[in-house]
Amino acid sequence: MTAQPSLDVDPFEDPSITSSISQEQHDLQDEITLTVGRNASLTLGTDSLIVLDEGFNRRAATKCCGLIASKPKNTRAIPYFNVVWAELSDLEITIHYAHPTSKHVVAVACVQYEVEKLERPTVTAWISKLLDRAYGESQRQKRIKVLINPFGGQGNAPKWYTRDIEPIFAAAQCEMDVERTRFKGHAVEIAANIDVDAYDVIASCSGDGLPHEAFNGLGMKQDARRALAKVAVVQLPCGSGNAMSWNLNGTDSPSMAALCIVKGIRTPLDLISITQGDKRTLSFCSQSVGMVAEVDLGTDHLRWMGDVRFTYGFFVRLLRQTIWPCDVAIKVEIASKPEIREHYRKELSNHASFKDRRGVEGDDDSSYDHNGKGLPILRYGSINDNLPQDWNLMPYNNMGNFYAGNMAYMAADTNFFTAALPNDGNLDLVTMDGDVSRISAIQSLLAVDKGTFFDMPAVTYRKISGYRIIPKGQKDGYISIDGERVPFEPYQAEVHRGLGTVLSRSGHIYEAKGVAYSDSA
Repeated sequence: MTAQPSLDVDPFEDPSITSSISQEQHDLQDEITLTVGRNASLTLGTDSLIVLDEGFNRRAATKCCGLIASKPKNTRAIPYFNVVWAELSDLEITIHYAHPTSKHVVAVACVQYEVEKLERPTVTAWISKLLDRAYGESQRQKRIKVLINPFGGQGNAPKWYTRDIEPIFAAAQCEMDVERTRFKGHAVEIAANIDVDAYDVIASCSGDGLPHEAFNGLGMKQDARRALAKVAVVQLPCGSGNAMSWNLNGTDSPSMAALCIVKGIRTPLDLISITQGDKRTLSFCSQSVGMVAEVDLGTDHLRWMGDVRFTYGFFVRLLRQTIWPCDVAIKVEIASKPEIREHYRKELSNHASFKDRRGVEGDDDSSYDHNGKGLPILRYGSINDNLPQDWNLMPYNNMGNFYAGNMAYMAADTNFFTAALPNDGNLDLVTMDGDVSRISAIQSLLAVDKGTFFDMPAVTYRKISGYRIIPKGQKDGYISIDGERVPFEPYQAEVHRGLGTVLSRSGHIYEAKGVAYSDSA
């Protein structure tokens, strides 16, 4: 009897080629799928580790109150971002990951399987591939100097560290050196004396105050530029103000922030020199004079009200139509909103390496220098020097709000500076007149929550590289630098591109909805 050809076989296809392709596909599948135990496998998917385990069915198929549970799934997808470590010990593979226990909380979990002795080389190679996908360009096993403000989060910071943060760092095989701050300015001393070759990260369990101190401590070192470039400063949100974590991690959850730091990508951050009197300090977040400074610092005695104090403070000053006269000189880099929008759009597609993002050595005095000594030279001088020739000091007698930001979020859901970028060499400056109508002022406040503040007619928005502000007409008032009060005296600010280092999820933009996504774009 003559055999009939199979309907599934192409009679015109070269069988040797088909066999070769099938073998290649089979080999590739072997590389990404690891068979463990009798009824389980681990597969490297596109963006997740896929765990297939018939045992999930047996463990989950239980009765409750006489009812049979719904049919359980025998697969589990673990996003690579959540995989923090994998290892082979003796004849067992263990994979540690951050498991969501609620919408904003993760906790350490693991899967473990026995493997055959002869499979150890294959398992070791598979683990290497898994960790490559899990970490990408992020550094593994970071060496972290942890600073805990014992008064942060109304005294809860130590508890949150032990319960939510430390287990994630430990599961990721990070090295931790923990120290509690004892007084205001203690983090400055710690950072100023730290061995920058012994640590990769300074992580502050606090609000935004300790990161401010850490940057300034590193800035006091003789090799300040090298120190600021080498050691990343991050925040584990445990305070009342957690702007840094919102911008870099997109969360104020201590456990989620810990995972983000484990997976964080080294990111250059512009820092700002503030000169006031004979003192020079570094700012990483914002500076404000007028409404924002008054609402923040001027309501400190109302902390018992919670966030409502800010709304209360705003309306009190709005009803008075308070103004803060001053003289201002500004070095404007981008003046129009359409140009700023386009500038932001271009950065969205910038996926350059860390070194390229920081800038090429020798570009200017702010550039990264492997052997940098001290802080960069002030290109524009200090507050005590004459103004640069291309700066003009102008009266601003009806100033209502002068707000310069280096980050987008100033608090949860408060995306004030929607065009802010970590490393574009600019501050984003928002100014508003104090005598605008009360309706316009209220509309502008509401626009912050809606994400339309940038486009409000009453809001002047510019990209700048430096400014000088001189309060006048009042003896005392509030000036806020990174949320901290400084003397009500003239000061000057200058941006240093990529002087600092942080860890972020993207490596080049903040976790905020930027102006490129505006409906009016």
